[in-house]
Amino acid sequence: MSLFQFGLILANTLMLVTGQFLWKYGLMQRDKPFESLRTIIELMFSPYILGGLMIYGFATVLWLYIVSKVDLSLAYPIQSLAYIISIFGAYYIFGESLSALKIVGCLLILAGVACIGLSARYA
Repeated sequence: MSLFQFGLILANTLMLVTGQFLWKYGLMQRDKPFESLRTIIELMFSPYILGGLMIYGFATVLWLYIVSKVDLSLAYPIQSLAYIISIFGAYYIFGESLSALKIVGCLLILAGVACIGLSARYA
């Protein structure tokens, strides 16, 4: 896998996390987003929800390109970096908790991704 391909996977991962963050922010703007059919429809037309959906659409097209060029068994685990990005992003953006166990979990994910990346070199 080339550095360019890794960059594409990272860009895809960042797009997915950005979409999730937009959804979260859009939901936070509503008191009771799932109170009725009307509030759900209004929610679906929120610029944050629509923006997240649009970014997810672009990410899907990019992902299709990525899996046409990179082994899925290598590309997909790299996307697990989204867990790490989302944990730290949620801490800084939404004020969510960041515990020692979450940090240990992030380190384990990094170790797993590193092992998978190295396995491609020695296969």
